[in-house]
Amino acid sequence: MQAAEQQAVNERNESGKDEVCAHLLETGRLAPADLKRAESYRDQHGGDLVTLLVRLGLVSERDVAEAESSLLKVDLVTAADLPEEGPELRNLSHRFLKQNLLLPIRETETELHVVMANPREPFAIKALSMASGKRIVPLVGIASEIENGIEKLYGGGRSAMGQIIDSLGGEAGDDIEDVEHLRDLASEAPVIRLVNLILQRAVEARASDIHIEPFENRLKVRYRIDGVLQEVEAPPASSTAAVISRIKIMAKLNIAERRLPQDGRIMHRVQGKALDLRVSTVPTSHGESVVMRILDRESIVLDFDSLGFDEELRQKFIKVLELPHGIILVTGPTGSGKTTTLYTALSQINTPERKIITVEDPVEYQLEGINQIQAKSSIGLDFAHALRAIVRQDPDVIMIGEMRDLETAKIAIQSALTGHMVLSTVHTNDAASGITRMLDMGVEDYLLTSTINAILAQRLVRTLHPDNREAVTLLPEVARELGFPDCIEQDKYTVYRPRASEENPSGYFGRTSIMELMVMSDPIRRLVMQHATSGEINELAIAEGMRTMYQDGLLKCLAGRTSVEEVLRVTQEA
Repeated sequence: MQAAEQQAVNERNESGKDEVCAHLLETGRLAPADLKRAESYRDQHGGDLVTLLVRLGLVSERDVAEAESSLLKVDLVTAADLPEEGPELRNLSHRFLKQNLLLPIRETETELHVVMANPREPFAIKALSMASGKRIVPLVGIASEIENGIEKLYGGGRSAMGQIIDSLGGEAGDDIEDVEHLRDLASEAPVIRLVNLILQRAVEARASDIHIEPFENRLKVRYRIDGVLQEVEAPPASSTAAVISRIKIMAKLNIAERRLPQDGRIMHRVQGKALDLRVSTVPTSHGESVVMRILDRESIVLDFDSLGFDEELRQKFIKVLELPHGIILVTGPTGSGKTTTLYTALSQINTPERKIITVEDPVEYQLEGINQIQAKSSIGLDFAHALRAIVRQDPDVIMIGEMRDLETAKIAIQSALTGHMVLSTVHTNDAASGITRMLDMGVEDYLLTSTINAILAQRLVRTLHPDNREAVTLLPEVARELGFPDCIEQDKYTVYRPRASEENPSGYFGRTSIMELMVMSDPIRRLVMQHATSGEINELAIAEGMRTMYQDGLLKCLAGRTSVEEVLRVTQEA
């Protein structure tokens, strides 16, 4: 009888797993090819299909939990919903809860509400009911969050990272000169789980960069979230060598070389997302500092509206973009979204009639129908060498990752003079400074005036979440002091500021661009020939109708997209 009952339960569970997979396929969370891959792995090695999908990184634990919640019509409980204290459990051991991923969160006289990773498991519900003497109300949770919740409410408060660190033992920092010992340490399960946890948490936090920095008595981990660094829970200093060696192995770097900077790439799947991580290491006083730039190919949006272009600016930019030849420069500091703007521009003009070639270092995102060349200075393939080859490939549009030197700039200008459209970036603070930067490089003024069509300068500001903002009314005097445009006829100016919440402590969510577009005109060209300062060029451009980055930011403040403090943070007007 028990065997028949067990078989019926297994069949129900198997049916439930099929429903979950079907739901993931329907909602686009799972690709058919990935499902076949997991099924093939299961057929060879056995195991539960849904668990395999998560372990292989083809879907996230959250995807599975949301699917179960939707199918069973059961509430989904996240970490933010957990209480500070759980109900008192007399007959349930901490070990039993951990083994079955069960998290009791509240009780009444007759019911016990339990968050479960697998709410279809009847034996766990039956055991809970017998031990507590109450009816069990199952809720759906995310496996890793349930595990952390069990530790928080019933196990002394150790986090997932703390549990992994416990299993590391005390050898992680010993004998860091022995390369083979380091390689063995970096290949052990706890270290692999530790690095995977750092990557997973970075993705969950929407981080763009991960900084792992060793100091004398500690290892610091920081995530750059919406452009601002935030310190997070880090492994102990004793694990520094093992953690950094693991990252270097993943990036195919030389773990024996700790005296020179190294660069590499990691292709990794986290929570069902294919991530491309650019890894950079530099030697410091206490070990190697590692920075990983996260490139989430699925999240990039090549759309002018999403980037922060309003209708007027978009039309001006596209008009310049569709000219048959010339140079368009995008300027701004590192991490200001220049490459994304260039990719969006290329997507706009990418038609079968145009041949587009790019030379980049590195190629950040693959664009369909565009020939992208990865510069490799180690073998002599720098921007200048690649450009000489590109012009013999009969292109219509050329994109250069960055104007770094006079040689690159001269070839780009020569390409523009011979009928090509050239797009590139330079590192300057505003649009007018792009001209003086090129003159400082040694480019002749007459070549600049005959080739440059426009310069776009931009910065990234954090955007306000609609649910985490509050209105602030500014008096006209304050608005004028801040420089709000006088053309807006109103007695009071309404802007917004962030409001912190438990789920979103900063009140910001995502980023958008503020920008200024300087289109070259004959009066500006005359100033360039006179070697005028960037300030003089900027004043003339404003007189001709250019809206500055600061003014663009203030308009976005009035629209409720960002805050005045954020615009002041990233612009020179601060």
